[in-house]
Formats: sequence, structure tokens, C-alpha cells
Amino acid sequence: MSRRALTLLLAGFLVLALGVAGAFQPVPYVVLSPGPTENTIGEVNKKPVIAIKGRQTYPTSGSLQLVTVAYQGGPAAKIDLLTALRGWLDPTVAVVPQETIFAPDRTAQEVEEENTVEMTNSQDSATAAALNELKVPYAMVVGVVSTEKGRPADGKLMKGDEINSVDGKETKDVTAVADAVKAHKPGESVTFNVTRGTQKLDVTVQTVAGPKAQTVVGVMMQAKYKFPFDVDINVGDVGGPSAGLMFSLGILDKLTPGELTGGKQIAGTGTITPAGEVGAIGGIAQKMVGAKDSGATIFLTPADNCAEALKSVPDGLRLVRADTLHSAVASLDALRTGKGDVPACEAG
Repeated sequence: MSRRALTLLLAGFLVLALGVAGAFQPVPYVVLSPGPTENTIGEVNKKPVIAIKGRQTYPTSGSLQLVTVAYQGGPAAKIDLLTALRGWLDPTVAVVPQETIFAPDRTAQEVEEENTVEMTNSQDSATAAALNELKVPYAMVVGVVSTEKGRPADGKLMKGDEINSVDGKETKDVTAVADAVKAHKPGESVTFNVTRGTQKLDVTVQTVAGPKAQTVVGVMMQAKYKFPFDVDINVGDVGGPSAGLMFSLGILDKLTPGELTGGKQIAGTGTITPAGEVGAIGGIAQKMVGAKDSGATIFLTPADNCAEALKSVPDGLRLVRADTLHSAVASLDALRTGKGDVPACEAG
């Protein structure tokens, strides 16, 4: 073999070796794919997804599937270039920059903890929305979830505290508490009246400047509802707020006579507020694939996701626009009875 041929051969091997090595180098992307689905009026691990105690319930049929997105990658487990390339070639998955899922200042553990809190909030909001739809009264308080280390509230406000008032003014929700704190200048003191166990206490905390120059004390809060009966939702490791609509529908189906689905296989997604407003979610394309794979023929879609959903809706899946919990119930009634309008998604 000539020197020239040997040089070319060695160069080829070197390029190939570098290419193979490069393919396994970590890259700052996350692969999103269709995740598992769960029937909110069914069971998971032989336990009801929604268990209601202290109130009459009724038989259900069909399915009300919540849909999820699975992901690979993140700060603690970066994917390699080869995995990203496979994702780019697969029309059922999306490859997105890591920072769209994990903010630069957030660890994977913090994101998981935040998703868990969002799921708990979503379940409570879903129950509240269902009870509002049924005009069943309930009470609400603001609860302390945790405090931020090094911030003034650390060691003063405790997990489980219920905040009754701020500076003597009654607080009905989390936003009202946050606004009352923000009304102070950094360095000023704010007084919380809290219920801790069986005691009511006044707790004074100094404020500091937080992100975007907002006044903070370093407390994470969530709405705590006091419902007239127990609603227990069991979905395993699923996190985030996007199953709110389907939880509400599952609760309504169990609390009302008749079968909301009419025996149909229905899936859907959307956040929910206690007032029953349905909000947009991420990963709509992957969630529709998961819905179709689960056997669903109808997909309840948040209005703000309709335009995106229409671009990649799987064949055989009918998109029904869901603006509110009330409109979603009306659509299911119309689908079951054949009477009434069923709003469809339209391109924006």
C-alpha cells in the first residue's frame, strides 16, 4: 500500500472514530414523547384513580383518559447526540432545548418537586371546579408548603401553617397573600396571622428584595380546600397541572347519575381553575398520539392549543374545543345524546 493510500485510510478511520465519539457526546436537549395515559374513572394498580368518600357516587362506563408527556434528558441525565438525532427523525416526538423544560437556575430535583406541588394544586382545583359546577359549597384557606433557606420566612413560617390574614387583612387566596407582601418595601416587616395546629399565632417577618425587584419573604404557598367530603386522586408518578380538566370530569361523572361518556373512549388535557376555566398545556402533539394509542376517538382540547393541535392531529381523533369545564360537559352531553352543538377546534 502506498504512503498516500495509507494516509487516506488512517484519516478515514480517524474521521469515523471522531464521528462515533461525537454521537455519544451529551447535548443540551430534551426528547419529549407520548407518555402513559390513565382513565380517571378507572383504576391504577388496582386502586380507583378517583376515590370519593362521604358522598353518594354512581356507576360509570367508557373512559376519561388523562394524557401525559414523557421526557429523556435534563441536567442530571443528558441525552447524547445520537438520541437527539433519532428524535428529530421521529414525527411522534419533539426535541427541544433543555432550558425550555429546566430553567438554568433550577435543578432536576427542584423541577420534580415543583411538578408534584402543581399536581396537588391541580387535583384540588379540579375538585373545587367540579363542586362549583354542582353548586356544592366548600371552604378555602392558604397553606404554607415550604420556606426558602436563607430567606426571612425560614424558621418562622412552618409547613402546614394556614395563613388567615396579612397585616390584619383577611386573605382569601395565594394571590392576595403575595400581593400583601409585595405592597411592602424591602426591609419592612409584614405580620402573618396563622393557624398552627390548634393555635392562632401572629408571626412577624422582615421582607427582602427578590427576583425582578419584587418584595418577598421566601415562602411557597398553595390553596388548601376544605371540602364537605373526601376526594382522593391516585395517579402514581404523574406530575404537573395539565390533567386538571380530566380530573374534574372524572369527579363529576362519579358524583352524578348517568354516564357522562355514553360508553365512549374520551381523552383530553388542560389545566383547570376552581372557576372551571380550562388553560393551555405543553406537548399537545405527543399527548394526542398517546390518546390515539389508548383507543380514544375524541380529544378535549384547550382552546388556546387548538391551532397547534390541528397541525398534527392523528387520523381518527376528533378534536373538541374545551373553553371551560361547563362547556366540556355540554359537549359530552351532546355527543352522548346526539342533541346540541359540539364546538370543534379551528385554526387561529
